[in-house]
Amino acid sequence: MTHQISRRTLLHRATQLGALGAAGAYWLPSLAQEIATNQQRKRQCIVLWMTGGPSQLDTFDPKPGHANGGEFSAMETSVPGVQICEHLPKIAQLAKHLAVVRSLSTKEGDHERGAHLVRTGQILGGPLQYPDVGALLSKQLGEETSELPNYVSIGSPVEIAPSAFGPGFLGPLYAPATVSVLNAAGESAAAGGNAAGENNNPAFVELGLDFLRPPGGLDNPSFRRRMEIWNRLQTGFLENRPSDNAVAQNTAYQKAIRLMRSKASSAFSLSEEPTKVRESYGRGRFGQGCLLARRLIEREVPFVEVALGAFGGEDPGWDTHLNNFPAVERLCGQLDSGWSQLMIDLESRGLLETTTILWIGEFGRTPGINDNAGRDHFPGAWSCAFAGGGIQGGQVYGKTSEDGMEVVDGKLDVGRILATLCVALGVDPASENHTPIGRPIALVDAEPVAELLRGV
Repeated sequence: MTHQISRRTLLHRATQLGALGAAGAYWLPSLAQEIATNQQRKRQCIVLWMTGGPSQLDTFDPKPGHANGGEFSAMETSVPGVQICEHLPKIAQLAKHLAVVRSLSTKEGDHERGAHLVRTGQILGGPLQYPDVGALLSKQLGEETSELPNYVSIGSPVEIAPSAFGPGFLGPLYAPATVSVLNAAGESAAAGGNAAGENNNPAFVELGLDFLRPPGGLDNPSFRRRMEIWNRLQTGFLENRPSDNAVAQNTAYQKAIRLMRSKASSAFSLSEEPTKVRESYGRGRFGQGCLLARRLIEREVPFVEVALGAFGGEDPGWDTHLNNFPAVERLCGQLDSGWSQLMIDLESRGLLETTTILWIGEFGRTPGINDNAGRDHFPGAWSCAFAGGGIQGGQVYGKTSEDGMEVVDGKLDVGRILATLCVALGVDPASENHTPIGRPIALVDAEPVAELLRGV
């Protein structure tokens, strides 16, 4: 039987919950289970990870007319009454797809601890290594027999918080396939350089999985001999030590080897795209990452993450303690081109309705501007945004004070954001995984936000 849940029904149940009090609190888990059993709701996910923590006031929660508002103006979007930063004009025209959350409030203002909390829903510390959101959701949505990886991470800054970017106790079978920049010229373009390309434009960043391009190619005799030796050693090891972790690692390696030799690996060949298409996304790492995400979604990869900001060297990402405004203007330009074109292309292909997008970083930034024209870490009141499948777009949820210092309406923690993402994807947040010692752990121990969800 197919279950259809309309927004009217959803809000009616929410009203009932308020009227019934604690006795009605069981409706949200029931709703999640009902949606999760509806096969039409099985979706794909893209997380746009904003490395370093983006300023909410300079993106999705502008404060025009207040001293904390800074140098940028607010602009109207295609949704009446909803304003965002002037440097996101293309996204502003697609606001009907967006559900902007302006009322996130957390307590972790350190990069590692903040990233760990947002990505796992757990506070950093203790002996148990928790899976990140990509591992959790790709396990729920993916197929072990698929040729392509179920979880692809494009440019994610693992060095910030290694424990926040990986499969944790789920094991290596659920680790992401990591995509990196393959060309030095493109790396310069990604960092805002001007390496010459066609028509004197900056060169396109070229992205790919390193293991798909072994030195000398797949037919290199040396490579074939190394693979034969590895297979013999691996077979002997598994015969003597057939542990779950060893089997999972072997499965992951064998899948990578199959992908090397498969036509499916062409998904990573951005050169197949017309130049005009590549241009429309932006030539840098994030824009080309969004294009790659579209190609992977077309090929039914369940979870893709694209990071904006390298957080290292000359590129601090969104960690704008110094000279916030020129840095954010540059980052917004990349975000605007990449994210907008991604939604346009997904919609034109009929895929936006089955793809849920979450834009988020590890925390926000201070409303007050420091002596270095920058904004510092601020987890007390910040923003994220949803779009696409399962999401009721064209709205703003929550509110911060006029100075941006505190949440005054609709305060949410990270758990509720992750639970909302799960339900939008047709996944029950209460679904459990088991640790190596058999302890059951729910995906997310929190309730979704009903107002952000849309029935199908």
